[in-house]
Amino acid sequence: MALRVQDINHLLGIESPWEVSEIKQDKTAYTAEIHVTCSEGSVLRCPACNKVCPGYDHRRRQWRHTDICEYRTTVVAEVPRVECSEHGIKTVSVPWADARVRFTMAFEAKVIDWLQDATSISTVASRLGVSWTMIANIMDRSVKRGLARKETQPVPHICVDETSYKKGHKYITVVSDSQTGTVLFVKEKRTHTSLDAYYAGCSAEQLEAIESVSMDMWPAYIKSTKKHVPDAVSKISFDRFHVVKKISEGVDKVRRQENRELRKAGIDDLVGTKYDWLTNRENMSARQKKRFQQLKKSSLKTARAWAIKELSQKLWHYVSRTWALKGWKRWLSWAMRCRLEPMKKAAKTVKNHLWGIINAIVLKVSNGPAESINSRIKTIKVRARGFRNTKRFANAIYFYLGGLDLYPEGLQKQAPHS
Repeated sequence: MALRVQDINHLLGIESPWEVSEIKQDKTAYTAEIHVTCSEGSVLRCPACNKVCPGYDHRRRQWRHTDICEYRTTVVAEVPRVECSEHGIKTVSVPWADARVRFTMAFEAKVIDWLQDATSISTVASRLGVSWTMIANIMDRSVKRGLARKETQPVPHICVDETSYKKGHKYITVVSDSQTGTVLFVKEKRTHTSLDAYYAGCSAEQLEAIESVSMDMWPAYIKSTKKHVPDAVSKISFDRFHVVKKISEGVDKVRRQENRELRKAGIDDLVGTKYDWLTNRENMSARQKKRFQQLKKSSLKTARAWAIKELSQKLWHYVSRTWALKGWKRWLSWAMRCRLEPMKKAAKTVKNHLWGIINAIVLKVSNGPAESINSRIKTIKVRARGFRNTKRFANAIYFYLGGLDLYPEGLQKQAPHS
């Protein structure tokens, strides 16, 4: 199929003083070269200051374009250079590509489309026959562009969480909007300075507008939030999942200790029951429920620890701060007097963080949206087969989960060429 000049002008968005002068097709190799020229005597402007300047010379440049009619397409042009009295010798801007890149804006938009369609950098590079580095650079450019365009507006409810990006306790801090489910900020490590960097980028009005900060009980995040957010003690909310996890760990330690003691006496009542004590009863099979019914009614220490855990699960429905505080204080009284050291230790943790637990109950917030984002981040990591550095990892998170406007100016999601 022959490529027509008028069609190419439209596809490239070419207008005066530029025009397509020639199209070279290799029907055997299925490649095409679109040659574009700048009209003689055209007004040339410095790309830095837009001032009309005299021409200096021409430089041949070429850009990878989206395939047209299945032809691997390249745009070729003799691009004028001007001599600016202020900025020196500069290459004039072309309407189909940004400065200092080797691809057209349409090609860049197509790459963004394919990456957004859950495809890895390596797969896109292979499909287009270009280098991995080119596709990675397009992702980086689109994220940088999206972040620059992002409007600064108050986010009333935020979640703070960490996720690993490498083996050996290599973490990043992720701040997200709990209402929209988008990632707001990514930073290496999970120290207080990591979260400081997010708050430092917020205006005083944005910090004042924060109504809740949902997080686990990580001291570094607590310290940073107290330092930056006004009235943070009434806004920091400790996520239910992490509180329950801490108490459940106490139950499991009681079970392990008691199981060792019983097995020494030749009793195997607790053998193979680990997940019976930790699984939600609603998720148990009929057989599990029948066996567990006998276990929980026994005089085992583990049964007592489990009962303490179960009561804590029922303390998250309060509306009144006063009644929530009373309920948790009753629970703490029982847990501290239970003579089960792992449960007493868990109760001490709860006691020290009770203020944030009450906030989570009254404000009705949780880290659920952050956990969902964490799951999606793991999918990104698996699909990419890991990341060499945190910058690449952070860019991928922003690209897929940042809710950013990634496309070049004037372009959106591209439809396939007919």
